[in-house]
Amino acid sequence: MKTFTEKDIIERLKKHFPEPWIDLKFENPYQLVVATILAAQTTDKKVNEITPTFFQKFPDPKSVADANLEEIESIIKSVNYYKRKAKLIKECCQKVVKNCGGNIPDTMEELVKLPGIGRKTASVILVNAFNKPAIVVDTHVRRVATQRLKISNGKTPEKIEKDLAKFFSKENWIYISKALVLFGRYICTAKNPKCKQCYLSDICPYEKKNL
Repeated sequence: MKTFTEKDIIERLKKHFPEPWIDLKFENPYQLVVATILAAQTTDKKVNEITPTFFQKFPDPKSVADANLEEIESIIKSVNYYKRKAKLIKECCQKVVKNCGGNIPDTMEELVKLPGIGRKTASVILVNAFNKPAIVVDTHVRRVATQRLKISNGKTPEKIEKDLAKFFSKENWIYISKALVLFGRYICTAKNPKCKQCYLSDICPYEKKNL
């Protein structure tokens, strides 16, 4: 049973991450869309190694939409599932050019219509590229929210998102989405969580604390 408040969690998270960031490097919404599609089942570090070359060659959605697949594949071939990702990036950019005037849309409803963009990716784009409130539920947030802090008992990302949206007030969604990803990635890790270094350990209900 939860015995902490939203304020308790945010105060402690801010000791770890006063100004949380995203590990993917990008300069505009288009670049973040490409980076997030590439990042599926690939490390952010690997994505950051190839995106500078990609964006030099393809500076905007139209340049991708007009490119042939082989050109795209040749630049991204060091990431997992590069053929599928090349196809998704091209189709996504074609749709952006055709339906959105070449600009990445800034609503959940429009983003999820784009090839390669699910709800999680759309939330990442809203929070990080547009500074708009959304709840990001990736593998790290899922673990922290369900197994560790037990804010949600949801089995699906949609249910976990709803529970987090209910627990945290909307003005904190941007902070929480960034901070929980980092917290799960660097502190509350899947194996050997760093409970001794964790500022949330005094309120955390996790039974198998690594103390």
